[in-house]
Amino acid sequence: MAEKKKKDMENKDLAKVLKEVEELKEQVEAAEKKAAEAEAKAAETEAKMAEADAKDAERKNEYLRLMAEFDTFRRRTAEEKLELVKSASADTIKGLLPVLDDCEIALSQLEKTEGNESAVEGVQLIFNKLMGYLKTKGLERIEAKGEVFDTELHEAVTLFPAPTEDLKGKVIDVAQTGYTLGGKVLRFAKVIVGA
Repeated sequence: MAEKKKKDMENKDLAKVLKEVEELKEQVEAAEKKAAEAEAKAAETEAKMAEADAKDAERKNEYLRLMAEFDTFRRRTAEEKLELVKSASADTIKGLLPVLDDCEIALSQLEKTEGNESAVEGVQLIFNKLMGYLKTKGLERIEAKGEVFDTELHEAVTLFPAPTEDLKGKVIDVAQTGYTLGGKVLRFAKVIVGA
């Protein structure tokens, strides 16, 4: 009997140990399941982070491109506005060139007649003021008389036999004064060239 009791006790201990082993197995399985879930969540989180980083890099790249495009647009718009102002200014000044021509003609005619000193002074004053103002806007007179004929600045109205050999290919007389505005020809000088 004592042996049977001993065996029963051993069986109970063994059953208890087996039960504890089963419980430990269940706990290990539950822990493994939680670990697998945690790993899956971590992988999912890493994938989301990688996707977010890619989207962030794409947005930064897009932002930089937009900023570059806007800077180009702003610069181009400013250049177009400046060109428009220059163009309007050039048109206005070009419209005043006949007035300058008339002043020069009036001065030359008044200087030929005697007793008109005050008229000559008045026209000269008006001409100088107008020319001075236009010079501040960038207008420059093309000096042509005696210069070598240059198609970039001069327009030949006619050829005239040169009185001397050194005047061949040079401007003998100016029919209409030419002007430049900001370094660009506004009106070519109409000249008579020695042949």
